[in-house]
Amino acid sequence: IVTDTKETEQNYMLGLRDSIPRGLQGKLVIKVCKAKTAELVNEALNMASLQPQYGEPWIVFDRDQVNDFDQIVAIAQEKGVHAGWSNPCIEIWFSAYFGAMPVYLDSVACCEGFSRRYSVVTGQKYVKSDAGIYAKLCRFGDENHAIETAAQKHGEHKRNSNDRPSAMCPCTTLYALVKEIETKIERANNVEKV
Repeated sequence: IVTDTKETEQNYMLGLRDSIPRGLQGKLVIKVCKAKTAELVNEALNMASLQPQYGEPWIVFDRDQVNDFDQIVAIAQEKGVHAGWSNPCIEIWFSAYFGAMPVYLDSVACCEGFSRRYSVVTGQKYVKSDAGIYAKLCRFGDENHAIETAAQKHGEHKRNSNDRPSAMCPCTTLYALVKEIETKIERANNVEKV
């Protein structure tokens, strides 16, 4: 997983990685690294070529102020790299843990809205650099409901012939990454039981 931030997305992804059951951590490996937004796809492909055990490269990034957002997503798809993007920002995905993906026109409004909701739900102040954000979202929210909510919103945009990720707001495809990891954990657990 290659991301363009060193805090919010990276902390969430590291928390997701650390949530994998100990017995599966050697079989299901998630490595998170940082790259500049314009270099995400090439870095993911480079990682995959140097370390073939990372067989499914992903990039994770926000719409924010990224001018070539749609182009980065298209290039990723064209080159076989999965894109976990959020529009306007990752906090829209975090909001799904608490049951909704409200409409925010920009990342500042989204962060502020999520921060207020987070404070109400958790009784804590939201800090973008919180290394424990994944665990807190799972403890106070509902990951399965978040996946359903985000998938439904993504599908709604597609049904409305809205194919440009930059125009899909609010929306995120991080649900697909989390669902894929959950599926792999479930599959590995079933194999071990046999």
